[in-house]
Amino acid sequence: MEKILVGLKRVVDSNIRVRVKSDGSGVETEGVKMSINPFDEIALEEALRIRERGDASEVIVVSIGGTETQQQLRTGLAMGADRAIQVEIDHAADPLTCARILLALVNKENPGLVMLGKQAIDNDNNQTGQMLAALWARPQATFASAVVIEGTAVTVTREVDMGLETIEVDLPAVVTTDLRLNEPRYVKLPDIMKAKKKPLEQIPFADLDVEVATEIKETNFEPPLERQRGVIVDDVAGLVAALKDKGLL
Repeated sequence: MEKILVGLKRVVDSNIRVRVKSDGSGVETEGVKMSINPFDEIALEEALRIRERGDASEVIVVSIGGTETQQQLRTGLAMGADRAIQVEIDHAADPLTCARILLALVNKENPGLVMLGKQAIDNDNNQTGQMLAALWARPQATFASAVVIEGTAVTVTREVDMGLETIEVDLPAVVTTDLRLNEPRYVKLPDIMKAKKKPLEQIPFADLDVEVATEIKETNFEPPLERQRGVIVDDVAGLVAALKDKGLL
């Protein structure tokens, strides 16, 4: 296999407490630390390990968004990716548009494997990988907790509701990664400096001739209600009475 294409999404860092803007128009990102979506970081780590085992020769990272996404692409390059592609777009793309953009890049780069995080932590849609596989007319293996390349096929262990499921699909394919697949490597300063010299290609969205999907409109954002204080009961009868008072029995 020659190439692996990995998608990276820019999201609010998972260690930061998310705050809703005062006008309810979205999530506050001004002055907030932004990082690679954790699931995407795991996908990149696995792609790098596949290359290091000799099962691929090149890892390409891709991000969709404005100039600010270059920060995450450079981090991906510092982790070990060979080159990066930024698709320049001035608005948030919904999952179907993202899948169509990735398909255009797949047709351009002809990778043997596309690896994506199973979902992004900002909207939790869990759709882009599946949509890409359908548009590409290639197999998919989602929620991967183990990935093994064997010739022209990939064996994936999936985390499902009842436990683990192992499937084998032919390459090229789309694989989406789960949290327990691996532990992403730590980026060192020399790697960050080397990443500045690696190629980062910028492609305007209009140049891809991609149809924009009917966009999902987000009309209002509200923080979750504060957790209410629990009720202490003395015995089972008190518990039953408390549940009845709340209309749960």
